[in-house]
Amino acid sequence: MEKTQENSCAIQCQGIRKVFGTVVANDNIDLEVRYGEILALLGENGSGKTTLMNMLSGIYHPDEGRILIDGQQVDISCPTDAMRLGIGMIHQHFKLVDVFSAMDNIVLGTEEKKIKPKILRQKILDISHQFGLEVDPDKKIRQMSVSEKQTVEILKVLYRGARILILDEPTAVLTPQETEKLFAILRSMREQGAAIIIISHKLHEVMDISDRVTILRKGKSIETVNTAETNEKALTEKMVGRPVTLEIERPQTEKHERILDVYHLTVEREDGTTALDDVSFTINTGEILGVAGVAGSGQKELCESIAGLMPVKEGAILHKKQDIIRKTPSEIIELGISMSFVPEDRLGMGLVASMGMTDNMLLKTYHRGKGPFIDRKPNRELAERLVKELEIVTPDVETPVRLMSGGNVQKVLLGREIESDPNLLITAYPVRGLDINSSYLIYDLLNEQKKKQVAILFIGEDLDVLLELSDRIMVLCHGQITGIVDAKEVTKEQIGLMMTGSRAEEVLGNE
Repeated sequence: MEKTQENSCAIQCQGIRKVFGTVVANDNIDLEVRYGEILALLGENGSGKTTLMNMLSGIYHPDEGRILIDGQQVDISCPTDAMRLGIGMIHQHFKLVDVFSAMDNIVLGTEEKKIKPKILRQKILDISHQFGLEVDPDKKIRQMSVSEKQTVEILKVLYRGARILILDEPTAVLTPQETEKLFAILRSMREQGAAIIIISHKLHEVMDISDRVTILRKGKSIETVNTAETNEKALTEKMVGRPVTLEIERPQTEKHERILDVYHLTVEREDGTTALDDVSFTINTGEILGVAGVAGSGQKELCESIAGLMPVKEGAILHKKQDIIRKTPSEIIELGISMSFVPEDRLGMGLVASMGMTDNMLLKTYHRGKGPFIDRKPNRELAERLVKELEIVTPDVETPVRLMSGGNVQKVLLGREIESDPNLLITAYPVRGLDINSSYLIYDLLNEQKKKQVAILFIGEDLDVLLELSDRIMVLCHGQITGIVDAKEVTKEQIGLMMTGSRAEEVLGNE
């Protein structure tokens, strides 16, 4: 990376405006990023963060305003323009080819792929050593951990000469140890003069890594503050526009009965690899059992096997002492088991993108109707109630859900599942990508269900939330349970060690 004068202005956005139809995504936004600093960008879902960053990275073009790089006005019409200007964006969902090596991905799309592999490999290793990055250039992407893939993404933009980096939710699926490793890399890059923008909903990480924070609200830039002169509570109030309590309740309830018993569950993926290996656990009514694990540790397969969506190779799943392995998904739903799974593509999670809220509610209830005709009125009333209770932003309950923001889509899904009156709620990544206000609303909803003696299997990515919300935490690593621990008696660091393969007995010193 070419050394640039520290604290000189890297990017200036002046009066940026972007409109999609009748929706004003960015409204006269001003933003300044300096070399040798890390700027955090905060805002609720729909505040305009991603739209603004997409204009800096060449995906969108502003309708009004101007962008200056190194004090010169520029026109960024495509990602190639952005990279030519030294801007590199590391997206939350990696843009890598799984069957290629790290080196192949790094040089993909460049003329340098014609250079001899030995020279390329050394050039990549030189950049790695400069910034403290650890990567095997010959290792296939499909063989890498999430942290390693992220390192390749960072190397890819540095290799292309990026001096300005944008990272979108970079710690979403990292362990605490991997997060600290990433932050060490970012600090090293900052010291060498890089300008870094980080988008994150994790306020404690924003306080830890950033020098300044810019807050967006409803498409407008509200304020930029020095991180050392603020705190999490003040930042939240600026984001939301009103006081917010940053506390997650953990209500104590009496556990009346075991509602789910899983014995020696073994599940294989379509390619024959083992997704779950001899997994055994129980869930009680009025309890939240959290599940921690790095991405791909078997969380998806656990949800789908309980919901009847994936075949089980060995073991038993008992719901109220009744084996449900051979039951169909609709039969399992009738037993009171409801699943809310939020994948990376939120519209692939049980909602029909072209339908509005009313018809998506009907997907869960139409079979209960009497006669050949469907009465839409009760479902429309339900949709309208959910809009008010969950603060869902939509022009109308008949508006296709594909036109909603990802966070609002998640609220629609979880609201629908809760309204089905389950006795066991399986919820995976329910706050993935949600702003802090929406996230706490979801936590409150789950606790209300817990008070009603619903058993909840909560699969999450934020260890701080898992520790505050859960009664017990089950840790998965490569499809195996490394420990089931009391959430009140374990630390985030201990959970992180279990996520990477250490057994609870070793970590907690109970051998």
